[in-house]
Formats: sequence, structure tokens, C-alpha cells
Amino acid sequence: MDLATRPYRSVLYIPASKERALEKARTMPVDAIIFDLEDAVAPEEKAAGRATLAEALETSYGNRTRVVRINGADTEWGADDAEAAVTMACDAILLPKVESPAQLDAIAALTDKPLWAMMETPLGMLNAAAIAAHPRLQAMVMGTNDLAKDLNARFRADRLPMLTGIGLCVLAAKAHGKVIVDGVYNAFKDDDGLRAECEQGRDMGMDGKTLIHPAQVAIANAAFAPDEKEIDLARRQIEAYEEAKAAGQGVAVVDGKIVENLHVETAKKTLAKAEAIAALAE
Repeated sequence: MDLATRPYRSVLYIPASKERALEKARTMPVDAIIFDLEDAVAPEEKAAGRATLAEALETSYGNRTRVVRINGADTEWGADDAEAAVTMACDAILLPKVESPAQLDAIAALTDKPLWAMMETPLGMLNAAAIAAHPRLQAMVMGTNDLAKDLNARFRADRLPMLTGIGLCVLAAKAHGKVIVDGVYNAFKDDDGLRAECEQGRDMGMDGKTLIHPAQVAIANAAFAPDEKEIDLARRQIEAYEEAKAAGQGVAVVDGKIVENLHVETAKKTLAKAEAIAALAE
């Protein structure tokens, strides 16, 4: 399955230095894993974490997309992380706090692996379009915790203080055909809150959500997958439109609503996503 078109409903962070977590992740029903060398690894464990992760990645993680998050180039660990990551058996490299295309250029010069960008600062939000346009970028990951910190924003369930920045990143990703996944939900025991935030991100156009705990996986997978009603509607829209075209008409009517070509395009994407999810499950 092409990495750019596969589902990214659930993207789970795993500490790169924790062998038990690395092993458990092989059986988690997630679409992607971010193996974290940055925030989840203590400074004194950075070198050991690289070695532990490199060894773990030599064993299969099945259909899950494997993404390695390195430390920034402005840190004492960034250069060593980058050098190690380009040789690891991963599908992409994730850079923290990306604020300009130049940061992507630096790692792109070292590897032909796809790049992911953490979008987590006010400047990153303002430069989202230029970052998304980078030819080597595959995905954008919202870092809403750091963004809230930099904005000095108060917590609100509706995330109103961050919606401008989130919206800019969604627009940039969609304009340039890049994957975009939402930030984490910190209260991992709050199922209702997580579900509401997943649904908000999905309705804004996100492709999935980053997660900090295995208990969050099922809710994210359900929120970002088309349900049976959506699949049924998509099939009926396509069928009705094809029948209308055969009769020389440009529109159809399904459930009392007009169906035009743009609705059919969306319906086909819905079915394609459902098929891709089913393929991952196999």
C-alpha cells in the first residue's frame, strides 16, 4: 500500500528507549507508530535509545507505518539522531518544531526517506504553506501541547485559542496533498473528551490523531473511519449518479439531496478509505 494514500487514523507515540513498549507496539491495532527519540527519551538515555530503536526496527512491525522522531538540529543530539535515523528500517523521519522549509532541506540532503514535520510553534503556523509545499514532505503532525504553551493559551475543550493555527495547517496540507494528523489528547482516561476532540479534528479535515496511550487507539480508529451508514450512502450516491449520467442528466437525487460530480468524488474517497482500512486489518 502506498504510504501517501494509506490510512493514518491512529498514530501512537512510543518511547524509543523502552524495549517493552517497542515490543508491545508490534501487536497494537494502530495505523502508524512514531518512535520518539525526542521528548520521550531522557538526555542521559539518548545514545542508548538510538541503539535500542535501531535493533527493534530490524524486526517487522507489520503494516504499521514506522516513523522516527529525532531531536532538532539545534540540540546536542540532533546530528547524531539524524545520522542514525537515515540508516534505520523506518518509513519516514519526523522533525520537531519545523518553522521553515530550510529545516527540511537539511535532513533531505542526508536521506531519500519521506519527511514528516511537527507543527507546534506560532512561526510554524504562519509558514505552514511553505512547509507543506516542500517536495520531500509527506505528512504534518500537529504539536498542540507546545503550541498552547507558546501561545500562553488556556485549556478549552473546543480548542478555540488554537483553531487559527490548526486551520492554517489543515489548509496547507490539503493544498499540497499532504497527510495531516491532529495533536495528542492528554487525558488518556477521558474517553468522551478524546472522542469529541477526534471528531472535531476529523470534521476539520484531519486524517487521524496522534496518541499517547494504547487505551486511546480504538476511539481514534472508529472516529477516523467511515461507518456503515457513510459507506452505504457513498455506494448509493455513486450508483444514482451513474444512472443519471446514463440518462443524460448531470445530477442525481439521493435521500432528497442533490448529488453532483463533486459528491461522487467524495463518495469514491470514502469507499477507497474503507477498503484501505480493511486491507490493513488483513
